[in-house]
Amino acid sequence: MVGDRVMSVNGVVPRDILEWQRLVDADEVDITVVRGRETLELELTRLPGEPLGVSISSAVFDRIHTCDNHCEFCFIYQLPKGMRRSLYMKDDDYRLSFLFGNFTTMTRFTEADLERVIDERLSPLYVSIHSPEPHVRSDMLRNVRGGFSLRWMKVLLDNDIQIRAQIVLCPGVNDGEVLESTLAGLLEQYPTLESIAIVPLGLSKFNTEDRMRVHTKAEAELVIETVGKWQARYVRAIGRQPIHLADEFFLVAQKVVPEASHYDDFPMLEDGVGLVRSFLDAFAGTGPDLMGKQSGFFASVDIASPTDYVRVVNPAADTGLRSSVSVPVSLRVRKQTSNKPIAIVTGAYGAEVMRSALRAENFDEVTVLEVENLYFGGNTAVAGLMTFEDIERVLSDDNGSHLYLLPDVCLNDGVFLDGGTLDGLVQKFDVEVLPTSGSSLRDRLESAKREVSHV
Repeated sequence: MVGDRVMSVNGVVPRDILEWQRLVDADEVDITVVRGRETLELELTRLPGEPLGVSISSAVFDRIHTCDNHCEFCFIYQLPKGMRRSLYMKDDDYRLSFLFGNFTTMTRFTEADLERVIDERLSPLYVSIHSPEPHVRSDMLRNVRGGFSLRWMKVLLDNDIQIRAQIVLCPGVNDGEVLESTLAGLLEQYPTLESIAIVPLGLSKFNTEDRMRVHTKAEAELVIETVGKWQARYVRAIGRQPIHLADEFFLVAQKVVPEASHYDDFPMLEDGVGLVRSFLDAFAGTGPDLMGKQSGFFASVDIASPTDYVRVVNPAADTGLRSSVSVPVSLRVRKQTSNKPIAIVTGAYGAEVMRSALRAENFDEVTVLEVENLYFGGNTAVAGLMTFEDIERVLSDDNGSHLYLLPDVCLNDGVFLDGGTLDGLVQKFDVEVLPTSGSSLRDRLESAKREVSHV
């Protein structure tokens, strides 16, 4: 019944949605529920394909494995005070890595975790490497266990668990010769890594670490050159190249992002690797729209069972401060109709890319409003980190003279990172929220052109 709380399944208290799915994957299930003040033992029998009738609200039922590293580049330490409490929580949970693509350093990984990952084939996992050199890695993580925790990765790879690796590149710390050594070490020790994403350090104005700074244009150019050299070496050595640079390096270096073929199947799209190319191709209609693509565990169970897993909450979603899989949202407008011209609201990184795409596709009449991120400062220039405060400032400076298209990636259930709400913005301006995808944007702009032609 509605309101019942499941306490155990077949005598087992499930720790997470993974264990839950395994326990209920049968035609007959014994469930203990609490209904009001009563505890009931229920024997359930269902026909093949019949839904169990239980909604899951969170992916993890027990405590999240929190992070005990103290990385000097961690963006969580660079947040201002007074934000939502959940934003300050750091997770290092391999289950969230498998389910949602959260990155784990494996410093809290255990033999029991290893056994479960291999037995249940929890693949792929996303692992933050930064450097395979023990003293460099432990120094960057500020955790002595960081120097040897990658030993788990070797065992996982030997057991055919796919691993998607990440390197956060910090100027003067693990770039230059250290990056060369890192890529050489990964090729030698972990040649079967599915992908290696190299992403830039994210820096806010609240950073207190003296060593942390953003890449210069010349440094970004050198990173691109270095990685290009190693990509060729990987191809010669193992017949493929898994190394991919985040889009920001090309934007900072003022270079064109690579073509889609460079990114294989875009395995690290949500980490900002190939995001620009995917968007541009979808907007131009020359490639598939990969934004919001359902994949992995939730896609498989959603097909296998009518239970609504799509709405399962990532308990560390806020912590990631990164683009998550976009969920289509209803357009929200303050007025029923608006004859105002359209303006696209985006971050500094995407503004020039957006302007170029609009020119190429004959949407010159569309304005792009660049939102400078004064709230976080530093090099936080992606659309996903735009805040209510900064957006409201830019729209006010524009005198509310446009119909503003806002990407859904900067919202979490209608709330911006700084706590402002979409409802608060809609009360002041004509705002529509669109799924963050090239095809969705093109469809909306073409619709606007048709509306104008019929006037």
